[in-house]
Amino acid sequence: MKKISYVFIVALAALAIGGCNSTPKDSTQSADSLNKTKDTTTNVAATGGIAATSDDAKFATKAADGGMAEVALGKLALSKTTNPQIKDFAQMMVRDHSKANAELDSIAKVKNITLPVAVSAEHQKKMDELSQKTGADFDKAYVDAMVEGHKKTLTLMQDEAKNGKDADLTAFASKTAVIVQMHLDAINKIHNSMK
Repeated sequence: MKKISYVFIVALAALAIGGCNSTPKDSTQSADSLNKTKDTTTNVAATGGIAATSDDAKFATKAADGGMAEVALGKLALSKTTNPQIKDFAQMMVRDHSKANAELDSIAKVKNITLPVAVSAEHQKKMDELSQKTGADFDKAYVDAMVEGHKKTLTLMQDEAKNGKDADLTAFASKTAVIVQMHLDAINKIHNSMK
């Protein structure tokens, strides 16, 4: 009974503190905060713990955020572009990143890592900007966003593959880095053909 009361008090305190914060958090920030409270070094009895380091958990939330954004932007491109190269690339984004997202979600469940349920404010802003564009303006902005995004994602995956502590997440990052490099090569080829 004491344990249940303690968990209830901790949860109530967390809600009270969260309610005082006037700046709403995006889904990625919320997931990072939840993962921090589940850190096994401080709070395992109350939270069930997390079976990964905080850096590995932060990688997982960033990777999930980026993966969801790639799928959403791919779907947006499929609805807006008439360029066959961009359509093919967008279909690859939806297919490959949906698969990677599902794999990361499975790893996260085993590790008790909370992943974001929606894209971050940064990615939402990019989607909103792109959705306002049409024709060649959309194509150029989408391709530019894909080049920039894949460079960042490649660095994220390579860093985790090299420095991560969790074997499952480093294996995921290593495997995904190869796919992201392939995507970057493909989008660079499209980018160069549009000049």
